[in-house]
Amino acid sequence: MKIAMTGVSGNMGKEALRETLELKEVELVRVLLTWRKRNNTLAKKLKKQYGDRVEIMRGSLVNKEACKVLVAGMDYVIHMAAVIPPKSDNDPSASEKCNLFGTVALVDAVFETVPQPKFIHISTVAVYGNRNEKHPFGRVGDPLLISAFDAYAMHKLKAERYVLERGLKSWVILRQSAMLHPNIMQDNIKDGLMFHTCMNAPLEWVSSRDSGLLIRRIIERDGKGEIPAFWRNIYNIGAGKQGRATGFDTFNYGFAMIGGSTEKFFRPDWFSQRNFHGLWYYDGDELEKLFHYQRDSMEGYWRELAKKHKLFALGKIVPRGLIHFFLFRRLLKTPNSPTQWRRSGDRARVYACFGPEEPPTDWKDVKLLAKGDFGDYDALRDEGNAVLLSHGYDDTKPISAWTAEDLKSAAAFRGGECLAEEISDPYAPVKWRCHDGHEFALAPYTVLKGGHWCPVCGCPAPWDFDRQAKFSPYIAQVWYDSHAENEDMCYDLDGKTPVMRHLEENK
Repeated sequence: MKIAMTGVSGNMGKEALRETLELKEVELVRVLLTWRKRNNTLAKKLKKQYGDRVEIMRGSLVNKEACKVLVAGMDYVIHMAAVIPPKSDNDPSASEKCNLFGTVALVDAVFETVPQPKFIHISTVAVYGNRNEKHPFGRVGDPLLISAFDAYAMHKLKAERYVLERGLKSWVILRQSAMLHPNIMQDNIKDGLMFHTCMNAPLEWVSSRDSGLLIRRIIERDGKGEIPAFWRNIYNIGAGKQGRATGFDTFNYGFAMIGGSTEKFFRPDWFSQRNFHGLWYYDGDELEKLFHYQRDSMEGYWRELAKKHKLFALGKIVPRGLIHFFLFRRLLKTPNSPTQWRRSGDRARVYACFGPEEPPTDWKDVKLLAKGDFGDYDALRDEGNAVLLSHGYDDTKPISAWTAEDLKSAAAFRGGECLAEEISDPYAPVKWRCHDGHEFALAPYTVLKGGHWCPVCGCPAPWDFDRQAKFSPYIAQVWYDSHAENEDMCYDLDGKTPVMRHLEENK
C-alpha cells in the first residue's frame, strides 16, 4: 500500500504520518514539502526516523506537474496542507494559493492519474460560520455561512466544492473541528486572533493525535474492504461530548495552567460578539462508529499539557498584572485584534464582529452558556437535546431515494429553483437558479448534503448574507441568531471598500 500526503509539517499531518507508518501494510508514504528552510530540518528528521518508507518530495502544491509526480502510483492521497489563521488573515493571497489553487492542482492530478487513487480531503468547521447558544449543534447539510473577512474559510469552501464536482471516483471530505495540539498555548499568544473567539461559540475540541488515528483507521479498514459505503460522502470530525466547550471555558482550561481564569485576565469587550465559527457536531458519531478514534477528552488533554510544560506553572507565582500586561495587553495592539480595529477606525470589521450595539465591559453583564445562563450546561452539550436546522426537504431519506421534488423543495427553501425534472445520479450535475437569477450546475449531493449553493452568491466576497437571509429561510433560520433583521450590510474581503448600506444610510 502506497500513500501520498500533503501537510505533514502541520499538527494533524505529523500524527497522521506517524500513525499510518505503524501499519505494516503501508509500504511507502510520499510527502510533499515546500522549500521553506524549516522543512530542511523536517526532511532530515523524517528520513532518519522512517528511512526508505518515507519519500520526500520538495516543491509547490500549486504546481500541477509536481502534484502529478506526488500522486503517481499511489493508492491514497491525503490532503492536509493548509494556510490557516492568523497567516490567512494577514496574507489572503497565501491562503488562496494553498487552500484553493493547491487543492485544484492536486485534485486535477488525482483525476488524471490511472489508476486513480482514493482522495481524502481535510476541510474545516469554519465553513459553517458563526454559531451561538441558540443553535450550537450542527450537521452535514447545514448552511455554509462563512464569516466576513475569513479568507481561510472562503478558500476552503471553494476548494470543497471543487473536490465535490471534479468527478473523482473515490473521495471523502472530512470537516475538521477545533484542534488540540502540543503547541496550542504558544501558537495563540502571538497574534490578536484569540480575540476573534466568541464567549458563547460552541467549540468541539478533537486532539491532533486522535485525528491522526482516524486517518490510520480509514486506511486500515479500507485496505481490508470493510467500508465501501464510506466514500463519496462528507463527514464532521468531532470528539463527542468530552470535547465540547465554549470560547469562555476553553480559555478557562488554558488559564488553569497558570492559576488564572478568563475573567481574571480578559475583559469581555476585547472579544468579538459574532462573526466567528464553531459547532458542536450532532453527527460526529458517524465517524466514531466506523473508526473508534475518539480517545482524548478536552479536560484530560489540558491536564496533560500542564504536566508536560512545567514552565506554565510559573504563572501561578508571577503577579497577575505582569502576565496581563506582557502577555495579553500587547496582543490588543496587533493588526488582527478587534480592539485595534476600533482604534484604527476599521468600521467594517468592527461592525461585522460587534453589530450595532456596544459590547459589555463587565463580566457581570455577560450571559454565558458555560455558566448555565441558558439552561443546564451539561444537558445542553448532549446531542440528544439538540435543536437542529431544517434542510428544506426530508433529510431522513437515503440519498438513493431522492426525487426531483426533494431537489425542488430544497432549492425553494434557499430562495431559488431546481430546473431539473428528474434525478438519475445524485453525484451528477443538474441545473439550478438562485434568487438573483444566476443559473449554475451542481450535483444534488453538493447542494443537499454539502450545503453548497450558488457559486456567485454562496462563495463571497463580498459578504451580503444580511440581504440573502431576507429571501432564504435556509439562511435566515441561523443568521438571525446573531444578526438583526433590519441589518443590511455587505463586506469586501480587503475591508478597504466595504459596502455598508445600513451604516451609510444612518450616519
